[in-house]
Amino acid sequence: MMRKGVATVAQLAEFDEIIDARTALEFAEDRLPGAINLPVLDNEQRAIVGTIYKQRSAFEARRLGGAMVAENIARHLQGPLKDKPKSWRPLIYCWRGGQRSGSFVTWLRMVGWDACQLEGGYKAFRHHVIAELERLSTALSFKVICGPTGSAKTRVLEALSKLGAQRLDLEDLAAHKGSVLGALPDRMQPAQKAFETAICMQLQRFDPQRPVFVEAESRKIGRVFVPEGLILAMRRSNCVAIDATREARLEFLVRDYAYLGDDLARLQRNIDHLADLHSRETIARWKELASANALPELYAEFIDRHYDPLYRRSQNGNYTGFAAAPRFATDDLSPSGVAALAGRILAAEGELTAHQGKATS
Repeated sequence: MMRKGVATVAQLAEFDEIIDARTALEFAEDRLPGAINLPVLDNEQRAIVGTIYKQRSAFEARRLGGAMVAENIARHLQGPLKDKPKSWRPLIYCWRGGQRSGSFVTWLRMVGWDACQLEGGYKAFRHHVIAELERLSTALSFKVICGPTGSAKTRVLEALSKLGAQRLDLEDLAAHKGSVLGALPDRMQPAQKAFETAICMQLQRFDPQRPVFVEAESRKIGRVFVPEGLILAMRRSNCVAIDATREARLEFLVRDYAYLGDDLARLQRNIDHLADLHSRETIARWKELASANALPELYAEFIDRHYDPLYRRSQNGNYTGFAAAPRFATDDLSPSGVAALAGRILAAEGELTAHQGKATS
């Protein structure tokens, strides 16, 4: 039963809109899914009020803060909220369900809307995400797609999804391909908290009676970390291994990383990140190849001297199901070859037949 003017995380779906009353900086780090940002104090105002609170007095801070909050709420009422109907039901939250969201709710309820404050604020939602990640990591059954760099694992995941399989694409959620060259040219990586929220929301959509296909990952993808419970569950799960030929992998890498040829300076900076793992002579040669835009030659050296040795050291030790994994050989990682490979994997797992039967029943 909802207390008047207050709601819990379990009641999020009951509202027409979710409003984050925190600053833009707090909102950028993470927020409730679908929330819009209407701050009652902006970044600078919050810093000013906080300083006065610590250095002078709580009364002076509240007096100044109250004026700022009133001005900002008035602007929201005259702007984004001006056309909302009387029946509109918003949920408002701040960091801990305190004065920022409370003041906003008071004003909205005075107008006549059935506005509610999220009990515990974003902090309560964050606790919910952490608990759900832990629960779902053990409740779901994962099938881990393994294979050395260039095996088109992400593309195989996409093809599996098109065939009806459940897919968790951690690299898409992390906006990073996972390798030293994995930073994307058109997407920034999310903050750690936002990454975890995105994973949680994805896991909640899966049917626990069916497997979830996921790519084998390191603990770290770019600058974000896979949640501990999830990476441990993945490492204990059954695996599926892709055995693609070196030629097919090289052709795939040249296609999939073609955009690196448009920013050779960035490519050279990425090569510098390998300086602790390879000799100065090797790094210098790779940077020369990058300067000459000789990507096939460069990627071939990456495969032979960096990626494959690293894969042999890590994959066998990190994923307990790798040694017994069914292996799928291929010499074709073109889009049609990847689609055929995904079909073979699902057929071997029995998932393709099960999904088709469910769809026609």
